[in-house]
Amino acid sequence: MTKRPHRNFYGRLKGKTLKKSQRAYIAEDLEALSPGAVSWKDNPDRVPLDLEALFGGKPVWLEVGFGGGEHLVHQAVSNPDVGIIGAEPYINGVAMLLGKIRRAGVSNLAVHPGDARDLMDVLPAASIARAFLLYPDPWPKARHHRRRFVTQEHLVPLARTMQPGAILRVATDIPDYVRQTLEEVPQAGFEWLAEGPGDWRVPWEDWISTRYEQKALREGRVPHYLTFRRL
Repeated sequence: MTKRPHRNFYGRLKGKTLKKSQRAYIAEDLEALSPGAVSWKDNPDRVPLDLEALFGGKPVWLEVGFGGGEHLVHQAVSNPDVGIIGAEPYINGVAMLLGKIRRAGVSNLAVHPGDARDLMDVLPAASIARAFLLYPDPWPKARHHRRRFVTQEHLVPLARTMQPGAILRVATDIPDYVRQTLEEVPQAGFEWLAEGPGDWRVPWEDWISTRYEQKALREGRVPHYLTFRRL
């Protein structure tokens, strides 16, 4: 049996009381959309997920912290030949995503309602073809920067799961998060693909603006779109 590492978790797990419809989504849909045994209770030996069985051999993408799920569902609809796993510990966000999945009728999604680090523990090495980190929690205070996702604690396990040449997209409206991203991500085995300012100022062609981005724009913050390739 693999010994579970000690991990602090600092984000929110639950917000406002869920609506009746949202509770129904979780009760009726979430288990069927699970990627498999991810929790330490259900998978203490950390047996890798069978992505072939999950998605039938499709390329697999990963979104870490999908918020309300707008981008995740958009990508699933736009890319039916891809399987996408979303990880999000905030149960209100999970409930919102499940409602969007019902309305969109997509079937190429899996949902992990928990810490992305647990999911990365059981993803096979070099199995992810694309990953997204979109408007992650900025943890603005300097003493909290170690809690950000763009630290080696998170990036090294992520890099292990990604195929050589796989793409990592990071979107943020926080200048200091951009700084830390450009410092930390290359250390984990990625190269930044920007050749000019337009490569981080202009959204990706298949981008859909999320509610977090719209809030940033209303408050006068400038989005940055950073693209990296796994070496």
